[in-house]
Amino acid sequence: MKNPSAAVLIIGNEILSGRTLDINTQTIARTLEKIGVTIKEARTVPDEKQAIIESVLALSQKYNYVFTTGGIGPTHDDITSLAISEAFSVPYVLSETIYNLLEQFYQSRGEKMNKVREKMAFIPEGSTFIKNEVSKVPGFAINNVYCLAGVPDIMESMLNSIIPFLEHGKVVRSTSHTVMIGESKIAERFEALQNKYPSVDMGSYPFTREGIHGTSLVLRSSDYVNLEAAFLDLKNLIKE
Repeated sequence: MKNPSAAVLIIGNEILSGRTLDINTQTIARTLEKIGVTIKEARTVPDEKQAIIESVLALSQKYNYVFTTGGIGPTHDDITSLAISEAFSVPYVLSETIYNLLEQFYQSRGEKMNKVREKMAFIPEGSTFIKNEVSKVPGFAINNVYCLAGVPDIMESMLNSIIPFLEHGKVVRSTSHTVMIGESKIAERFEALQNKYPSVDMGSYPFTREGIHGTSLVLRSSDYVNLEAAFLDLKNLIKE
């Protein structure tokens, strides 16, 4: 059986403008890889409702899981919750549970709730909560879409809380071999190796070290028998 598939949808003008570096995709991919869930696609969209709606619908129909990050805060451009409500045609409602958590959080800081902060308590009706150990305010999930915060440490806390509830697949293992020759010199033989072992994902990554061209050859697969066989063939290829 194939491993569960997933997509990442990064939401935010700050990512597209280059003001903020996206590290969430890497964190999500590495975390899911450990439980055998394979990221098949990653997109970044602006804080525009229609762009979010279209991407959420397309990705949720294509993959087992969709993970969104960003757009669930208190400011005017945080529209992820509203967009997903409209995407799935469900009411956009105030969650008393989240409202109370927000109220407690701000009281602990000597502050009060206001209309801007109240916005974070609105979610698509029928959503389930995603636990957040950092700021305590949860994310939410609806259908196969998991909506996480954009702030990396909060996002990671939310992600870790849902890992036990996801379907796990066979963990992908990887092996690698580094050679101090340019990838063009090995490309043809490496392609033949890939054709021989279609269940093993193979990639070549060139680099330059002290003026000398080198290539890292990486093999990845959940088919452990063929992964080992392919790696042995690769080492023999290098010797030749």
